[in-house]
Amino acid sequence: MNTQIIILDYGSQYTQLLARRIRELNVYAEVVSFNTTANDLKKYQNLKGIILSGGPSSVYANDAYSIDQEIFNLNLPILGVCYGMQLITEIFGGKVELANSQEFGKAILHLDKQENKLFENVKNDCQVWMSHADHLTQMPKEFVQLAYSDSSVAAIANLNKNIYGIQFHAEVTQSEYGIQMIENFLFKIANCNKDWTMQEFIKEKIQEIKTTVGSEQVILGLSGGVDSSVAAVLLSKAIGKQLTCIFVDTGLLRKNEAENVMNIYAKEFDINIKLIDAQEQFYNALKGITDPEEKRKIIGHNFIEVFNKQAQELNNAKFLAQGTIYPDVIESSSEEHNSKTIKSHHNVGGLPEDLKFSLLEPLRNLFKDEVRKVGRELGIPDVMINRHPFPGPGLGIRVIGEVTKEKCDILREVDDIFIKKLIKEDWYNKTSQAFVTLLPVKTVGVMGDNRTYDYVVALRCVNTIDFMTATTTHLPWEFLEEVVNEIINKVKKVNRVVYDITSKPPGTIEWE
Repeated sequence: MNTQIIILDYGSQYTQLLARRIRELNVYAEVVSFNTTANDLKKYQNLKGIILSGGPSSVYANDAYSIDQEIFNLNLPILGVCYGMQLITEIFGGKVELANSQEFGKAILHLDKQENKLFENVKNDCQVWMSHADHLTQMPKEFVQLAYSDSSVAAIANLNKNIYGIQFHAEVTQSEYGIQMIENFLFKIANCNKDWTMQEFIKEKIQEIKTTVGSEQVILGLSGGVDSSVAAVLLSKAIGKQLTCIFVDTGLLRKNEAENVMNIYAKEFDINIKLIDAQEQFYNALKGITDPEEKRKIIGHNFIEVFNKQAQELNNAKFLAQGTIYPDVIESSSEEHNSKTIKSHHNVGGLPEDLKFSLLEPLRNLFKDEVRKVGRELGIPDVMINRHPFPGPGLGIRVIGEVTKEKCDILREVDDIFIKKLIKEDWYNKTSQAFVTLLPVKTVGVMGDNRTYDYVVALRCVNTIDFMTATTTHLPWEFLEEVVNEIINKVKKVNRVVYDITSKPPGTIEWE
């Protein structure tokens, strides 16, 4: 990749959102560990700037994450965000202390009269998003204040060295002129070029795949979802019939999913696809298992068992390709990105250590919206590109608690009613992800004057840009009443329906 911006990750949940904002402006940004050295950064041929992310620690703590100070001698523009600004303050002789009045949420940004490029075309007294308990109490040497809030110093700079710091998070939508500030840093301070496009990504990735694979065989676990579909078509463009897609019917799929996927691919693409019925294997493996992390790992392990068996029939295929994308990696890996592990994705954290394949993950560095753009460039129909995400473990993590065929069958019917209703009433494309979860509890109900004691299902419908944060979709009350009525009347063993209105954070989109 033509990396122009490096983000040193100090553990903020907003770090990946920051990277995505930069890429939206056609500049490729890469997130690396905070302990990356100046010598490491010298390997990047076209690096234009460095950003220090936010993070949960205090810079004055004994175990606080620091930085190779030689990075400040690379003569590259630097922007510190939240923790990043506080770290710059400490390094350059300033002081950071615990604030008497913490700032979490909306704040008003008052700009100083100091002229600077970072706040060009930014309105004074605009709204920004704060998230900090510490604040700057002594200005670092040779730095000036650029802005302040009612409670703290909000922006500083060493204008001669092109080192800037902001206490707020410009990358979140709640910061009114946040994108303008990021643009200013990229193009007025770092002099970046707009050369990150999906056309260029496809061109470079196809060549990379050809070089990596050579004449070897590749198998790909196809789910029918957006990520694996785009990965399959991209790989097919690069290596043709060296690719074989394995569609595994785990018993954890949506209603008629296997049949629908096989029909769509037969109609739209010239790709080798093999359907494997492994329902019994997966149900047996999951018997008695209730812990979500354990379920993910079991599902991942059984996928690999299936693929190992198929590889032997394909002249010992060397590569296993997956539709892994950036949010999967971030949520699964605390080691690589210094953020807390939220949950393992079966195709990241659930793979066995003795994997017999070399992994091929052509979409690993892309966010969901970038994956969809690649799909459109590759000519994949909108009906496939616009499908809501479906997790690799499937209904295995939408049946809360132990997974059984009976529970999956119930959930399939409920989910089918909900999704079809969303499509019929023109809500499906207005929301980012919708699904149903089967809860591990039963409640008392009454139907036809008879007592019932049946399952509870939860409807979930969210809107998001990057799947790192999400808000509940405000579905009309009448719509929800109609959906609930149809579910109760048509699906046996369900007598109660609830609507989950939890945002992400504090919740995740999926329940497990």
